[in-house]
Amino acid sequence: MGQPLEGKVAVVAGATRGAGRGIAVQLGAAGATVYATGRTTRAGGSPMGRAETIEETAELVTAAGGHGIAVQVDHLDPAQVKNLAERVAREQDGRLDVLVNDIWGGDPLTRWDVPFYEHPLEDGLRLHETAVHTHIITSWHLVPLMVARGGGLVVEITDGDSLDYRGSFFYDLAKVSVMRLAVAQAKELSGHGVTALSLTPGFLRSEAMLDHFGVTEDDWRAGTAKDPHFIASETPAYVGRAVAALAADPEVARWSGQALSSWRLAKEYGFRDTDGTRPDWGRYMEEVVLGGQEPGDGRR
Repeated sequence: MGQPLEGKVAVVAGATRGAGRGIAVQLGAAGATVYATGRTTRAGGSPMGRAETIEETAELVTAAGGHGIAVQVDHLDPAQVKNLAERVAREQDGRLDVLVNDIWGGDPLTRWDVPFYEHPLEDGLRLHETAVHTHIITSWHLVPLMVARGGGLVVEITDGDSLDYRGSFFYDLAKVSVMRLAVAQAKELSGHGVTALSLTPGFLRSEAMLDHFGVTEDDWRAGTAKDPHFIASETPAYVGRAVAALAADPEVARWSGQALSSWRLAKEYGFRDTDGTRPDWGRYMEEVVLGGQEPGDGRR
């Protein structure tokens, strides 16, 4: 698609791995300068205990055709986020075109096998700090750069595009809260030329998910032996291409406040996943998971 974002500046908060990394790389492929933030660096890890680093993400952004800049940030620390905003303003002459809030950190805090009153309360409350408070803090410090220039795009990454229950009390509240953050920001920013929306991937074939199924990206279909629905999964690049398409759309304001999905935007903008297919997790969920049809590949 060329480089429609050449000269644009983006911050992807939570870009160490998964959707955040996929989004950062695809913004880079479209020509953007991308600040990739997170806690895990080559010098030290985070409570997530994963090997991926923000330096690797920044290098992938540059290799894709953009300019990647790794910045270690704990997005629960307002001082660190303030320093990030000041650095972007200083280095980019006040310019920020795209902010992606993809901070999560909730995997080790989420329980799927117990009712909420048996879920460790400390973990549940901490999850909301890492998955919701971080988004608020980040927007609070960085959105003013967009307001000052009269334009920009805020993308809140969540899980799901509806209010359907997500299987775990604290997890559900966190993901719906992120959707509501997009609605609230859209309302308050509408007069400043800034668009805010939420976006969900489908069954994400992240690094952690590949590890969970004991597969690599090259042989990922073997993971269907554990879960047949894995056949409908998508790479992080898919949601990344969704964000890049939104950022390049001169009429992106028409989406403001909406809860969007990678599969919906793939149809709207005409992009595909890295294997040339177009996964549609929404259709697959309706027809197979809920409708009882035999699993297809979900990848038209």
